[in-house]
Amino acid sequence: MSRSALSHFFIPFNYSPRFTSLRSFAPSGRDPRRFQCYCSVSDSEPAILETSPSSVRKRIVSGVQPTGSIHLGNYLGAIKNWIALQNAYETLFFIVDLHAITLPYETQQLAKATRDTAAIYLACGVDSSQASVFVQSHVHAHVELMWLLSAAAPIGWLNRMIQFKEKSLKAGDENVGVALLTYPVLMASDILLYQSDFVPVGEDQKQHLELTRELAQRVPEPLIPPAGARIMSLTDGLSKMSKSAPSDQSRINLLDSKDAIANKIKRCKTDSFPGLEFDNPERPECNNLLSIYQLISGKTKEEVIQECQDMNWGTFKSLITDALIDHLHPIQV
Repeated sequence: MSRSALSHFFIPFNYSPRFTSLRSFAPSGRDPRRFQCYCSVSDSEPAILETSPSSVRKRIVSGVQPTGSIHLGNYLGAIKNWIALQNAYETLFFIVDLHAITLPYETQQLAKATRDTAAIYLACGVDSSQASVFVQSHVHAHVELMWLLSAAAPIGWLNRMIQFKEKSLKAGDENVGVALLTYPVLMASDILLYQSDFVPVGEDQKQHLELTRELAQRVPEPLIPPAGARIMSLTDGLSKMSKSAPSDQSRINLLDSKDAIANKIKRCKTDSFPGLEFDNPERPECNNLLSIYQLISGKTKEEVIQECQDMNWGTFKSLITDALIDHLHPIQV
């Protein structure tokens, strides 16, 4: 389906952003006072997006939930990759606060976390003069398009979503709202509203992207980084690093102190195999820690292998601790 005809409906809107300048909220190169998002147009309506130098560039949309502390997995799996993309693409990076309310939350805490997440974006290197930065709930068309898409979403499709099964099983049926079930439909709205060409996602989000394809009959290309798309827990190399995990020991938060980082790395799960190596299925923790070190050091996989293959865990933990502290320092100051 083309950009000029997504469905039967169009939803114009004008909005007044509330935490940064108007220009940061309008797609780069467009007058923010004229910015409107349409879900579609009919044959008799004008094209949705005016032609401009910025609209020639491919468009990327992505975001992070303002739940818990932004941790190393969010940074290496998403935000760090955005920095490399923002100069080459038309980029829209938003704080997905509507997704955050699919599970229990405190209003004041969510408001603060939303502001903190925006600050983290900028501290990590997202440039608001290059990328559009905004809060999802400030753009009402996200929810309006979601409602239209939900009319086309069979309940059976949503029940098959792996994340819904896992989270509902963990929380229990009495504690699960409809919003958790329809989460993928809102994600589809996030993607289609801006008619994005590429969608940076982790491996765990690919099923949701497939649902978007089915709903819209168009295919945004998944943009999965070769490394960093899935950073695992420090306490279990088979589980994704998560803001919602009960133990703070399982993750490196971007604002963790030097002592906290050192303590978490010192206590993180390892194994008793000699040496260090990538891609051994019997050593998920080893692969995870080496991958983290590769990403924060900027070295190639081959360089990390050559440097670390003969190290013991004590030596490597000291190395990765120093690298993490140095890498996160500019974000924290």
